[in-house]
Amino acid sequence: MNVTGHTRKTASIRDVAAAADVSYQTVSRVINGHPSVKASTRERVLVAIEELGFRRSATAHALASGRARSVTVLTANTTHYGYAAILQGIEEAARGASYALGIGVLESADEAAVRAEVRRAADAGGGLVVIAYDPAGVEALRAVPAELPVVGVVETPSSPPGGDRPWVWTDDRVAAFDATRHLLGLGHETVHYVAIPSSTGGTAPRTAGWRAALDESGAPEPPCIQGGWGPAGGYEAGRRLAADPAVTAILCGNDDLALGVIRALHEAGRAVPGEVSVAGFDDAPGSAYLTPSLTSVRLDFAGLGRAAFGLLHGVVEQSEPVAPHPVSVPELVVRESSGPPPAPADRR
Repeated sequence: MNVTGHTRKTASIRDVAAAADVSYQTVSRVINGHPSVKASTRERVLVAIEELGFRRSATAHALASGRARSVTVLTANTTHYGYAAILQGIEEAARGASYALGIGVLESADEAAVRAEVRRAADAGGGLVVIAYDPAGVEALRAVPAELPVVGVVETPSSPPGGDRPWVWTDDRVAAFDATRHLLGLGHETVHYVAIPSSTGGTAPRTAGWRAALDESGAPEPPCIQGGWGPAGGYEAGRRLAADPAVTAILCGNDDLALGVIRALHEAGRAVPGEVSVAGFDDAPGSAYLTPSLTSVRLDFAGLGRAAFGLLHGVVEQSEPVAPHPVSVPELVVRESSGPPPAPADRR
């Protein structure tokens, strides 16, 4: 039954601020009895509170007192391994600091929708962590009000952010460089790449690292294939690559793509690693148990989440200034799926 016409949206502190034509910080001072508010302003705010039926939540009170002990994570995805592991790390660190944790899901990259979700998170009180691995997350990070404590988990930036921009990241560019160099070092003439999407629409750091390794080695650069995020995209890319006998090494932007690529190679009768070597990215928990086990770049996503919360905690508690931005160090884990290329006579 549709009862929309019989419900009333609960007024927020920002609704009161708009009705009284003041900032939401002024509303916070009024409801907490702060002496610095003029009598006429206080009266205007109290009238707006009464007319709107505003009720102060515990988290709003905590924000007004400067001791908010909650954090909201804004993310466009909660299921992909990297996102989920970052959430796990944030939750672990937040629980250890006795902070409540909320999650706001960014359902699209539409500017209005993103800004509405940011406002909801801001109204909940506390600080924000934004996972900005996609356009929706990037837009959310841009939309966070300047006065709200926030930390962004981002792709490797092209240059370090200024001291007032608390971001954390892994060095994906170096990680992709090392993975590509590993495959070239086995004797492959070049390495094909199946990419995940970039968060900004430009060249993703993993793509940049792959290209840099090819360039340094003087290896030809084959076309980069956009594979999306999941196994289905990897499978379609793998079918195209399997049809080319010159393809002997494939780097994938994540392990899910590698899973699809390996399936396509198997169906085409091309052995891994006997004919084609495959390497992934992220070292998801199942990667070590595939057949063959997957060579992959291990990223400490949970550690990245803990670092993000630690940085936010320092800002919220004002216990320390914005620190140098933590950077987790990737590790290439070599397993069965990568090996030397077949002899020229053995190539189909």
